[in-house]
This record gives sequence, structure tokens and C-alpha cells, in this order.
Amino acid sequence: MFPDDIQTLARQVIEAAVARGLTIATAESCTGGLVAGALTAIAGSSAVVERGFVTYSNAAKTELLGVPADLIETVGAVSEPVARAMADGALVHSRAGVSVSVTGIAGPGGGSADKPVGLVHFAANGPSGMVHVERRFGDIGRDEVRLASVRVALGLLLDRIGA
Repeated sequence: MFPDDIQTLARQVIEAAVARGLTIATAESCTGGLVAGALTAIAGSSAVVERGFVTYSNAAKTELLGVPADLIETVGAVSEPVARAMADGALVHSRAGVSVSVTGIAGPGGGSADKPVGLVHFAANGPSGMVHVERRFGDIGRDEVRLASVRVALGLLLDRIGA
């Protein structure tokens, strides 16, 4: 279902989480659950995948993850502060020990001069703290932006798990 490199990364995340006794929560917007999908495609993932939040709308980010509505209104959903709040909210609203969030503009529309198509913000939180990453993939196509985002998110999870 997923490209080989994503399957390999997902397997590494699952194995690392099992080895460290950590559970995982995802908070996804533009990837629409693909990060959780990649993880749960791996046999044995039920031991460590605690839950996934698909928070495509701003209201969902607020209602499910506790992202302040005024924060979204001030800085926009596709921003570092919202990505960080999503990663925090995923931990607060789950029993997970590590989380990753993804919020971006996959395209083909929806971009602007300040926030172009292909801009994606990520955050991950876990025992080694919070990290934020911004990627500008460019207008490479909706599917490619989403798959590239899954790769980054899995890499961040691996980093926060401490593998």
C-alpha cells in the first residue's frame, strides 16, 4: 500500500517504540491519517499505536486537540505554533508517550505568497522534548506532498522515540 521506504520507516518506528515501551499518537491535517495508516500497516503496531487524530478542519483542531481558536485565527492553521499545539494536544488527549503533528497545504490550490502550496509544518513531542520542522516541498502534486510529509513525520517520531 505504501512505498517501500515509508514501510521501512514505519517498521523502524514501531520497533523503536516497542523497545522503549512508548505509545504513539498522531495529529494530522493535510495527510488525512496517512501517518497513522503507515504505522498501522505494520504487523504488531497495535502494541504501540495508541490513537490518531484527523483534524482537517480548524474546528477539529480546537475540539479534539485543544488548539486555541484564537491561535489559529492569528497565525493560521499552517504554522509552527499550531503544529506545536497539535503535538501537545495529541499527548494531552491520549495515553501516548510520543506524538507527531502535520499541518500544511498539499495543493493544488489553497496556497498564497506567504504560505505556498507544499508548505508543511511538523511537530513531534516525546521524552526528549518538542521539535518543530518546516518543509517547503513545492508544488510537486498533492499526492507527493502528502507522501513526503509522511516520510518527515515518521522520521520525527523515530527521533523523538530516541532510536
